[in-house]
Amino acid sequence: MRAVHLPVWLGTVGRSRATTFATLFMLVTFGRGLLVTVIPITAHSLLGNAQKVSLLYFSVSILGVVGAFAIPWLVHSVRRRRVFTFGAVGVMVAAALFASGGKLGLYLGLIVQVFSVACLEITFNLYLMDHIPRNQISRFEPMRVFFTAFSWTLGPWLGVFLRNEVAPWAPFLGSGLAGVVMLAYFWYLRLSDNPAVVAAKSRPPRPVLFLPRYFRQPRLRLAWLLAFGRSAWWGMFFVYAPIYFVSEGVDEVTTGALISLGSASVLIVPLWGWVARRIGMQKLLIVGYLASGVTTLAVAMTAGVPWVGVAVLVLAAFGTGIVDGAGNTPFLRAVRPLERAEMTTVFATYRDAAQLAPPGIFALLLRSFELPVVFLTAGAGMLVLSWYSRYLPRRL
Repeated sequence: MRAVHLPVWLGTVGRSRATTFATLFMLVTFGRGLLVTVIPITAHSLLGNAQKVSLLYFSVSILGVVGAFAIPWLVHSVRRRRVFTFGAVGVMVAAALFASGGKLGLYLGLIVQVFSVACLEITFNLYLMDHIPRNQISRFEPMRVFFTAFSWTLGPWLGVFLRNEVAPWAPFLGSGLAGVVMLAYFWYLRLSDNPAVVAAKSRPPRPVLFLPRYFRQPRLRLAWLLAFGRSAWWGMFFVYAPIYFVSEGVDEVTTGALISLGSASVLIVPLWGWVARRIGMQKLLIVGYLASGVTTLAVAMTAGVPWVGVAVLVLAAFGTGIVDGAGNTPFLRAVRPLERAEMTTVFATYRDAAQLAPPGIFALLLRSFELPVVFLTAGAGMLVLSWYSRYLPRRL
């Protein structure tokens, strides 16, 4: 019988603690990884062009940003474990909506998926900060990203393979089952809130009021900006790279394999974490954003040359993988313990903003320009973030 809560058990075995959380995060991301290539290809097939796909993601992301700010109220009202459970169930519901087919199923599925991901990521980060010591976070983040290698390396190819070779509903069934496994593992762990940072009878938190306080703090502001840029690049890659590959004449299964190859950059994230501990996170991020920016710009310059642009875009993913070596460490090291719930919610909006702003900008640009303008814009943005990385503390 298991009669102890995880915080007690984890307190005795440091490595097991980190591995447990990394495994949970791997399960959180696997259902998304299966669909990350399938959904853009499906959306492009249903809507007809990249500009309409951009508008779809833009409209869905608006609702996602609004919904994310309701999560602290949910955490206060029903506690974290139930909010995490809502997110896991949402993964299953989204998979069912996608499997139903048609534009309506696609649109509703994306809305549910965005809100579910917000529930899972916010509660996961809160548990993480409760149970991983601050001085160990910089070591844990590369491990967390490395564990997602299974999701982001296998998932993009496997999802398209199941769709094309098994049945159109097969990847959605797989995503739903991943949600079931994730929820079962989470309840097996029986994670509990840290009583030191949970107010028993406080008013429901209102994270909107924390926006000014959050962005008045330079370190938190910079952490948000850097995370936004990293997430925006990967969002661009997972949506527009499949469209670009297919438009270049690559078949769908090979497209899924190429997305998986680009995602395989997470396999060497532990190396970048080791490098960061040797040379400092500041230098690592300067180099990482610079490498990503230069190679992404090169995609725009080589577009139209068969397979050259495709190869360069995969190479750009490995450049961006350098940035993943830092993960969310700048935020996790800067946030104050008593403000974790509200500040984590504000910080988590980087993901929603990264889903919202780029598709909106790209939708406007694609009205007048061809698809390579997406890579030109993304590359320039990463170069700007390389410059801003200079302002990170050298001791980080």
